[in-house]
Amino acid sequence: MSTNHPRFVSLLTRDTLALVLAGGRGSRLYELTDRRAKPAVFFGGKFRIIDFPLSNCVNSGIRKIGVLTQYKAHSLIRHLVQGWSHFRTDLGEAMEVLPASQRTTGNWYAGTADAIFQNLDIVEAINPKYVLVLSGDHVYKMDYGEMLAYHVEKGADMTVSCVGVSLEDAKGFGVMTVDENRRVMAFDEKPANPQPMPGSEDTALASMGNYIFNTEFLFKQLQQDAEDPDSSHDFGKDIIPRIIAEHKVYAYPFRDPVTGDQPYWRDVGTIDAFWEANMELVAVDPELDLYDDSWPILTYHRQLPSAKFVHQEPGREGKALGSVVSAGCVISGAAIFNSLLFSNVKANSWSVVHDSVLLPEVNIGRHCRITRAIIDRGCHIPEGTVIGEDREADAQRFRVTEKGIVLVTPEMLGQNGPATSNKAPS
Repeated sequence: MSTNHPRFVSLLTRDTLALVLAGGRGSRLYELTDRRAKPAVFFGGKFRIIDFPLSNCVNSGIRKIGVLTQYKAHSLIRHLVQGWSHFRTDLGEAMEVLPASQRTTGNWYAGTADAIFQNLDIVEAINPKYVLVLSGDHVYKMDYGEMLAYHVEKGADMTVSCVGVSLEDAKGFGVMTVDENRRVMAFDEKPANPQPMPGSEDTALASMGNYIFNTEFLFKQLQQDAEDPDSSHDFGKDIIPRIIAEHKVYAYPFRDPVTGDQPYWRDVGTIDAFWEANMELVAVDPELDLYDDSWPILTYHRQLPSAKFVHQEPGREGKALGSVVSAGCVISGAAIFNSLLFSNVKANSWSVVHDSVLLPEVNIGRHCRITRAIIDRGCHIPEGTVIGEDREADAQRFRVTEKGIVLVTPEMLGQNGPATSNKAPS
């Protein structure tokens, strides 16, 4: 049967276990990950970053999933339990949370490879033919079935999905050198001077952090790595560079099968990147289509009333233009421009918001002006507050990025976390 045949691909996905690495600290997001792991960070109005690889699994036909958690995992685990517990165990489906629990040693997960190694008994019990290891902190839509078919067609021991990135951005990724058959010949983790890919002067071939292994091969490599006292127990730093000379490791280019173009993929690992990726969604025709019924992004979301816009007086008109406004929001005599509002945001009279991302349960007081900001969950912005107009003044209270984006958290405002109020907006 052809590797392109839908039936063949469905057999592959059915015999695959996906393990999502979701323990990342996300330190470059600074205070945005003080209370949550990076995969639990909000994105796109109603989602969390972890929803994208999980939705990709479900849409690809992969229904055996483990999510490996570690750093500040409470909100992530709560989200997984609330939104991703609908699998049919009687049909062999499962979504299991696998927290760091010192299963094999007295240590927490020491690296990406060690995280899988500490759960090998669970993998062995499920006994899949293939193991798909996924990064839990990137935003994209991808059919993993096509990558599995490619892996089988190549006769690979391991396959690494890759994208083209700028040489500057490549310093933060694993960079691959491949031959004409896409076999990986070299792999450098976060190189200081990335080498461009063949045929390009300014683009490098970067790992997406998504890998496919033949299960038996994975077991052997993880056992060997665990016994190496000099290893940092990481796929990119240790395992891939060690195995490429003697084993079949192939690069899978993430491309649109019809156009050949590189699809949407974002590493929202910095405050600027997080703001930019969210702001892209307010465009008329954003590259990331969240309205695509053929590839839905699934999530947990509270049942909330529709967004509401009130007051129609001169100078006090509740409106949002060129913006995304989620359920539960009340825009009460405020003006919202080119912004993205998560659920239960309240914006009060005579306030104006430009080019900003407002996370859930934010309350904007009267007569506020907010520009190019990220307002963290539960912030209550006091009446008359101005953010984003005076960089020096903002830097005294908040975090201001190199590109001038202002991050505001409840702690910066002297508040103790989500401060919702039952008081009606005014």
